[in-house]
Amino acid sequence: MSDHKNTLNLPDTGFPMRGDLAKREPGMVAQWQQRQLYKTIRETSQGRPKFILHDGPPYANGDIHLGHAVNKILKDIIVKSKTMAGFDAPYVPGWDCHGLPIEHQIEKLHGKHLEPNAFRKLCREYAESQIERQKVDFIRLGILGDWDKPYKTMDFKTEANIVRTLGHIHQNGFLYKGAKPVYWCLDCGSSLAEAEVEYQDKHSPAIDVAFRVVDNQALAEAFGTHVNGEAAYAVIWTTTPWTLPANEAVSVHPEVIYDLIQTEKGLLILARDLAEFALQRYGLESVEVVGQCTGNKLEHLKLKHPFLDKEVPIICGLHVTVDAGTGLVHTAPAHGLEDYLVGNHYGLPVNNPVGPDGKFINSLPLFGGMSIWDANPKVMATLEANGALLVQKKLLHSYPHCWRHKTPVIFRATSQWFIGMEKAGNQGETLRQRAQKAVEDTQFFPAWGRARLEAMINNRPDWCVSRQRYWGVPMPLFEHKETGELHPRTTELLEAVAQRIEQGGIEAWFALDPADLLGEDAAHYHKLSDTMDVWFDSGSTHYAVVKQHADMVRTDSSDDFPADLYLEGSDQHRGWFQSSLLTGCATFGHAPYKQLLTHGFTVDAHGRKMSKSLKNGIEPQEICNKFGADILRLWIASSDYSGDLSLSEEILKRVTESYRRIRNTLRFLLANLADFDATTQLLPFEQLLEIDQYAIVQAKALQDRIAEYAGTETGSHFQRYTFHHAVQELTQYCSEDLGAFYLDILKDRLYTAGANAPARRAAQTALHHITHSLIRLLAPILSFTAEEAWGWLTGNQQDSVFLHTWYAFPAIDVAECERLQQRWSALRAFRSQVQKQIEEVRTAGGVGSSLQAEITITATDPLYALLASLGDDLRFVLITSQAKLVNGQADEVTVTPSQYTKCERCWHYRADVGAITAHTGLCGRCVSNLFGEGEARRHA
Repeated sequence: MSDHKNTLNLPDTGFPMRGDLAKREPGMVAQWQQRQLYKTIRETSQGRPKFILHDGPPYANGDIHLGHAVNKILKDIIVKSKTMAGFDAPYVPGWDCHGLPIEHQIEKLHGKHLEPNAFRKLCREYAESQIERQKVDFIRLGILGDWDKPYKTMDFKTEANIVRTLGHIHQNGFLYKGAKPVYWCLDCGSSLAEAEVEYQDKHSPAIDVAFRVVDNQALAEAFGTHVNGEAAYAVIWTTTPWTLPANEAVSVHPEVIYDLIQTEKGLLILARDLAEFALQRYGLESVEVVGQCTGNKLEHLKLKHPFLDKEVPIICGLHVTVDAGTGLVHTAPAHGLEDYLVGNHYGLPVNNPVGPDGKFINSLPLFGGMSIWDANPKVMATLEANGALLVQKKLLHSYPHCWRHKTPVIFRATSQWFIGMEKAGNQGETLRQRAQKAVEDTQFFPAWGRARLEAMINNRPDWCVSRQRYWGVPMPLFEHKETGELHPRTTELLEAVAQRIEQGGIEAWFALDPADLLGEDAAHYHKLSDTMDVWFDSGSTHYAVVKQHADMVRTDSSDDFPADLYLEGSDQHRGWFQSSLLTGCATFGHAPYKQLLTHGFTVDAHGRKMSKSLKNGIEPQEICNKFGADILRLWIASSDYSGDLSLSEEILKRVTESYRRIRNTLRFLLANLADFDATTQLLPFEQLLEIDQYAIVQAKALQDRIAEYAGTETGSHFQRYTFHHAVQELTQYCSEDLGAFYLDILKDRLYTAGANAPARRAAQTALHHITHSLIRLLAPILSFTAEEAWGWLTGNQQDSVFLHTWYAFPAIDVAECERLQQRWSALRAFRSQVQKQIEEVRTAGGVGSSLQAEITITATDPLYALLASLGDDLRFVLITSQAKLVNGQADEVTVTPSQYTKCERCWHYRADVGAITAHTGLCGRCVSNLFGEGEARRHA
C-alpha cells in the first residue's frame, strides 16, 4: 500500500490547538502596551461618530473582586463592539478616591487624631497605591482604555470641577441649609447618604406609652361624650424609646376612626382597627367603648409629655397607618423624616438632644450624658415609674445599618446642606419634576430598571450633601456669623476657590485665609469645614470628567454632552445612577446619560452571594492564572447579566469546553487558509460552488444578527447589549453550521482536490470570508484569542483586529440570499434524517463510517427535484460513497454497506478503485485530481 498522505492538502497552521491562555495572555497584554494599541485605535477612529460610555468609578480600596471583573469586562465588550461598529468609542477608566473607607484605613495604619493636612496627604497616597494595584488587574483582563491617563476624583482639576458643579446647583436654586434629620452613623461620626445605608434585622424594645390628656372637656367634645375627672391617655407605640426626650407631638390619621375606651387603667385613645390587639397586649379585658371620632377631631388636643415638664399637641399626618401599634404615632421631628415633614407643617421645633457621638447633651433632664442605647432601659424605667408604660416587649425588625460598620444608624437632626427635591429652582421647576422627566427620556437595559429608578426618584427625600470629615471635596462656602446667610458673592467665590483647588487640590481650601477672598468682609463670615458626600463626587463626574475631557466633548454640540451609556450593578439605581441623575438635572436640566444598563451580582452555584465568610468566592486573579482571562470573559458574555451571575468550578469547566469548540473551529479555518493568497486567488461570488455561496450567506446573516453598524438601527445583539444571545449564536454556528455541516462536507474537497483547483480555491474563498467575519465577531468577547488568530490570518503581527471594523462581505442579491437559504435549509433537514439512519446502521454494526455506506433514496416531488438538482454532488453533501436517487411513490431511505474497495487517498468506496494499473489503490477521482484535469463540482 502506498502512502498518499503527502498528496493531500492537509491543514497547516501555527495556531495551536491548546490555548494556554494563562501563559500567553500576559505577553499579549505587554505587547498591546508596548505598541500603544489604545492610542492607535483612537487615531484610527478619528472623525467617526462618537459613542461615550462613562465609567462609574470603583472605589480605590482593596483588590478587585469578581463583581469588578464583570463590570469592567461588560464595558470593554461594549466599547470594542462599538469601535468595530464604526464609532469613535474612547474608554477613560476612573476611580472614586475620597470618603470614609480610605479614612478608616489611614486610622488603622497611623492612628486617630492626626493633623488634618497630614491626614489628607496620607489618604491621597493610599488611594494612589490602591489605584495602581487595581489597574494592573483590570489591564490583565484584556480591557483596552486610557490607563495612562485615567480620571480620579482626587485629581486637582476634577476636585475643582466638583466644586464648580456645586456652584451650578447653588446658582440654579437647588442648594439650601437646614436642620433636618439625616441618617447618622455613630461610628463614622458623620451623616450618611441613602446609598450608604442597608437594612438588617435588629432586636429593639417595643413599648406602648400613655400620654395623659390635659383637657378632659376638649376630649369630651371631640368624642361627643361625657368625660368625668378620670384620667385619659393617647397611647403611642414605638421601638425607639431613646427618642422620647425629643417628642414634640402625637400624630393621628385625619380619616382613621379612633375609640375612647374605658379600662381599669383609665380612658385610652386607640385606633379602632388596632384596639383589640392593643388591649390584649395590655392584658385588659373589662373594657367599654364610650366614644368614637375620626382623627381630625382630635387635632390640637393637648397632651402631657410622659416624663418631661411640657405639653405636646395631637396633630394630623397622612403617614400614620393602622398596620401595627396603636394608630397614634410618637412624633420627634429631630429623629425621623416623616416626623420632620409633618412637624414642619405644624411649625414644631426640631429639638435634637443627641450629640454627634450618640450621647444626650448634658443639659437634658434625667438622661444627660448617657448614650442613647444605654438610655433605653432608663427611659422605660422612668415611664414605668410615672405609670405611663403600658407594656414592653422585644421586637425583631428590619432596621437601617451603616454599610461599612454594619452597626445601627440613627436619624438625627443636624445643620446640614441639602439639594432639595421639592425646592423650585430658578426656572420654577422642582428637581423631582426634572428628574422624573429625565427618567422618561432614558432608555433602560433591562427595561425593568425604569420602574425601579422611577420609584426611587418619586419617593426619595432631599439629598444631604454635607459631611463632617477631612478626606473629601470641601463645601467652600462662607456663612455670615450672625445670620447664617451665604455671602452674596457666593457664585463668584466658588469659582475663585475652584481655581485655587485646580492648582493645589482640596488642601488649597483648607489652607485658605478668608481675607484673601473676602477682604474686610472676612471679619463677618466664617468658612465651612464640611466636605461633600462622596456620592456627590462620583455623581458629578459627568461634568467634572465627560464634559471637560477634551477627547470626549462632542464636536457637534459641546453644550449637549450626555454620555451615551452608564453601566453598573443593579444596586446603583439607589447609588451612582441616581446621584448622577440628580446632579445632571440640577446643573443642566437633564440626565447625564442616554442609556442605563444594569447587571446583577455574582453568586455561587447555589445562588448564594459570594463572600469571604462563606468561602465560596472565586477571584478573577485566580481564574486568569488557572484558565485565562478569555474564559472569564466568555463566562460573563454568555451569562444573562440582567439577573445574578452564577459561577463555580463546574461552570468554568463547561465554559472551557465551549471555548475549545470555538478555538478548534478557528484552528481548522486558519489551517485550511495557510496556502491561500486572497490578493490573487480570491474568487468572485458568482464563481463559487453553491454550498460555498450558502456558507457565505449564512456567515453574513450571523454577522447581521450580532453586529451593530454605526448610524443603523438593526436591533442586533450587540446593539441591544444581549451578549449571551450573541455567544449562543456564535457557539451554535461553530458547532452546527460549520463543524457539523459545512466544514464536515468541505474536508473532502479541501484535502483531495488539486491544490490550485477552482473547486478548492472556491472553498478557500468562502473560508476567507467566514474567518474574517468570525474573528472580528469574537474579538469584543474573546479578545486575546481573536488577536492571536488575527495574527495567523493576516501574517502581520503589527496589525490588530481592534483596528478594523466588521467584515464587509461581497454584495449579494437579496433574492439570491433568500433562495439559497430556503434551498439549503431543506437539504440540511433531509441530510439530518439520513445521518440518523446511517448512525442507526453503524450502531448495529452494519457499517463502520458514513463513507462505507451506500444509500438509495426514493423520493417524491418536490424532494426528488431538490435532491436531483445536486447530481453526483449529493453523495458529498451526505458524506457517503454513493447516493442513488429514485423518483417513487413515497419518501424512503435505504442504507447498505458498500461492496466496493476503499480508496487509499480519499477513503471513498468506489467501483473504480485500482482501475488504472499505474495507480493501484486510488479511485478515478483521485487520479484525475492528481494527474488529470481534476474533478468538476457544481454544488458541493
